[in-house]
Amino acid sequence: MIKIYNTDLKTNETKEIDEFKKGSWINLVSPSPEEIKKVCNAINIEPDFIHYSLDPEEKARIDIEDEDSTVLFIVDVPATEKNNDSLIYTTIPLGMIVVRDDFFITVCSRKNKVIENFEKKQVKNFATYKKSRFILQLLYMNSSFFLNYLKQINKEIEITESKLKDSLRNEELLKMLSLEKSLVYFTTSLRSNELVMEKTMRGKVIKLYEEDEDLLEDAIIENKQAIEMGKIYSDILSGTMDAYASLISNNLNVVMKFLASITLVISVPTMISSFWGMNLNLPLMNNNLGFFIIITIAVILTLLITWWLKKKDMLN
Repeated sequence: MIKIYNTDLKTNETKEIDEFKKGSWINLVSPSPEEIKKVCNAINIEPDFIHYSLDPEEKARIDIEDEDSTVLFIVDVPATEKNNDSLIYTTIPLGMIVVRDDFFITVCSRKNKVIENFEKKQVKNFATYKKSRFILQLLYMNSSFFLNYLKQINKEIEITESKLKDSLRNEELLKMLSLEKSLVYFTTSLRSNELVMEKTMRGKVIKLYEEDEDLLEDAIIENKQAIEMGKIYSDILSGTMDAYASLISNNLNVVMKFLASITLVISVPTMISSFWGMNLNLPLMNNNLGFFIIITIAVILTLLITWWLKKKDMLN
């Protein structure tokens, strides 16, 4: 999908257009090979930068092509995937390509909320021709969304933990493992994004104006806060999982101890009845009250063993 936006210099209004006009923003979402070829031919760039941005395994980085002053920024953005009835939090690469001083391109393998905010005109002082500021606004917005997603993950952790207190089911444990994995992805992506922002801060990649530096500093602060928050949540979740692992092991030990005690209690009357069930001459075999005496002995021994096990805290 290709969408082209342009900000009018006089009215400062951003509209979607149909032509590749200088100063415009080209947004590519899961583009087809034909669409990639169309963009590359129209603005005279190599398709490599677009393909890099569509690679799901691509890491956050900056790549500069000195020949035609084309700069590629790749950062990780937060995203969600549906798995049955639950959400899985993950990250996907977002490519930002500055083509000379003419065009700005964003490339992503699928829709994401960071770009949608710009498309819906929900970002203040946004203009397609201010490419440096556009990049910094994207970086700041991305850091903010990471913080929002981390808060959502924390809420899901609390909800799942409350369910686990009532019942240690596999579904809740698997959910906790999924959230732990998401936090690892987020923290790793945030650290990679931090390197990109710090490299941008040096001012050698794109030209930074005074107001842009303040915005970039805010983006770096937001990103650092997200890193710290992700680390805290990850540590808490890891400790919680260890605690529940110990709790499950302890519960299993309690169950096994109880079953072993019950087996011992049942074995006493079973053993006595086995002895007197043999085809041999045993005491009380010819006694008219022999059956009742043996039953009484079995009951007394069973009660004694039960009392002893109870005293040793083996039947709780």
